[in-house]
Amino acid sequence: MNQILLKKKNNNSTEVKFRNGIPYISYRALENIPWICHGFSTRLGGVSKEYFSSMNLGHGRGDMDENIIKNHEIIADAIGFQPENIVASKQTHTTNIRVITKEDAGKGIYKERDYDNVDGMITNHPGIVLATYFADCVPLYFVDIKNRAIGLAHSGWRGTVGRIGKAALERMKGEYGTEPSDVIACIGPSICRECYEVSEDVAREFMAEFPNDTDTILFHKGNGKYLLDLWKANEIIFRECGVLEENIHTPDICTCCNPDVMFSHRASNGKRGNLAAFLEIK
Repeated sequence: MNQILLKKKNNNSTEVKFRNGIPYISYRALENIPWICHGFSTRLGGVSKEYFSSMNLGHGRGDMDENIIKNHEIIADAIGFQPENIVASKQTHTTNIRVITKEDAGKGIYKERDYDNVDGMITNHPGIVLATYFADCVPLYFVDIKNRAIGLAHSGWRGTVGRIGKAALERMKGEYGTEPSDVIACIGPSICRECYEVSEDVAREFMAEFPNDTDTILFHKGNGKYLLDLWKANEIIFRECGVLEENIHTPDICTCCNPDVMFSHRASNGKRGNLAAFLEIK
């Protein structure tokens, strides 16, 4: 395998890379930072079967643990990090951010996690690989180019309306002295506005949290249904926190538009595995 067909949006912020025939998605803006290793998986190139086929990286959905561990090892080799250094989130749609140290290496993959309700992680330790998991929700990458600190977060609609991006930046400032103006922020592959229909109750939460940007984030379809733009909402959060416009990189890949290449909860009606975002200080 050395090419895959992806329906992409227009901004061309990502590229598909291959190593040993295994594809992964890379952000051009992060490729330019020599001390960063990062990537986002596809559903291709792993060992899982049936509707987990084949690069399922998510526990708790019914796939065998040995498949999930093997898939982590395959994608680690492709992107270029050591699988034993992965620290896996424990996502429950919170805005909780955990500080990760070397003692956490392997947790969620080779070791039991001693934490719960963690949707965001930050670290300044080289050699620690942060990992968060997705199948339509929004990955958020943070790289503080001045203080050499990183963060990774899972931002579904609850995390977005709760402003987990702001929570991560504030925690990075408290721990590492991070200023938003020094941060490269990337919004990862996830569901686009055209694919993401939500009900009135969800829409009203966004109206309350983003009163000045409702027309930008929400499109009313009628009958109590709305299309929700999580990409734009997270972009607004970054901008309001002080991340520079030129340092905010939005996605060009919708998971739901590409069900043959990406896992999508919406496109599969919940019969799916998980993709993963990875971020490491080399």
